[in-house]
Amino acid sequence: MADFRNSFQKLKSYCEKEGFQGWDPYDGLNSKLFQSVPGISKSRFFRLAWIQVFKRSPINFRRITSVEKGYNAKGLGLFITGYCNLYKTEPKPEYLEKIEKLSAKVIDMQSEGYSGACWGYNFDWQARAFFQPKGMPTVVATTFITEALLEAYKITKNSQYLVTAKSATQFVLKDLNRTYDKKGNFSFSYSPLDKTQVFNASLLGAKLLSLVYGYTQDKNLIIEAKKAVQYAADFQQENGAWAYGTLPYHQWVDNFHTGYNLECIYTYQKISGDTSFNKHIEKGLDYYLKTFFTEEGISKYYNNSMFPIDIHAPAQLVVTLSKLEVFKENKELVDKVLNWTVENMQSEKGFFQYQKNKYFNSNIPYMRWAQAWMFYAFSFYFMEE
Repeated sequence: MADFRNSFQKLKSYCEKEGFQGWDPYDGLNSKLFQSVPGISKSRFFRLAWIQVFKRSPINFRRITSVEKGYNAKGLGLFITGYCNLYKTEPKPEYLEKIEKLSAKVIDMQSEGYSGACWGYNFDWQARAFFQPKGMPTVVATTFITEALLEAYKITKNSQYLVTAKSATQFVLKDLNRTYDKKGNFSFSYSPLDKTQVFNASLLGAKLLSLVYGYTQDKNLIIEAKKAVQYAADFQQENGAWAYGTLPYHQWVDNFHTGYNLECIYTYQKISGDTSFNKHIEKGLDYYLKTFFTEEGISKYYNNSMFPIDIHAPAQLVVTLSKLEVFKENKELVDKVLNWTVENMQSEKGFFQYQKNKYFNSNIPYMRWAQAWMFYAFSFYFMEE
């Protein structure tokens, strides 16, 4: 069995040495070389292709195409929550210092011009469904950061963190688009720019509203949260799975987004006291545990395919089971998965690989996607010890 404490210390040292800045799987459009060719940089096709090359290639083209390392707001949110978890188990001054420093940084990185506090990514991003310019706020980034600020508030009692978290509800309620069903329930969009129905994104919006409701008791927040939860619950498949979204090319079922969905619904249920989604959680959790993890401890990406083995999946397992309060009864699985991940995906320098593919590995040390997520996961593991 790997020494998880030693593994974490190596990771922590690496992240702190890098100052929490790094590259991202999706940051290819930050390339100064790409941006210097207007005919290509304005093309949806070339943007998609360029991102996919950077994301999928085992070779890191970022230095030769001038992509600089940077802060990613969501990544900082994960680090903040991680340090808060560490502080709860061992209240060291160094943890408190990091909480305060990173919280100040992330508050400073807010996207301007919206109804409430919100955050996007530090790069342009072309998806199949839409284009997101740098800084365009998303419900995903905003929810992780809001939760981090609420955790920081519990420890520091800095009222700015709570005020900012409350403000984020206005972004979710007023700036995100909604798609309604016949019953009046709805899905939040990923950002103010799109109208897609991505279940984990919408549920993260419901989670944000639920978390802030826990502090304000503003009934409108929990009423709106339930409508988003119900919309997603109605799309759960009979076997407990969820497709990624409703569009024809969003019909895959994957590991960590399933974990997101379960975590968000459980958070709503725990805070609201509404247990009407118990069956959805039970069925979804059973499917999640039986489908996505092998006997050897390998985390499968898809329900029907192991590859790529993505670092996000084992990290989310730890978090999902901790958040759903079923960690202890599943600790054997967690240890097996975490042990395989440390033994097979952590480098001597301390950072974790992004992905293992069938024929090659991606060893590029992505800060948000890999390091922040494993830091975050370890912090939940240590809270459960």
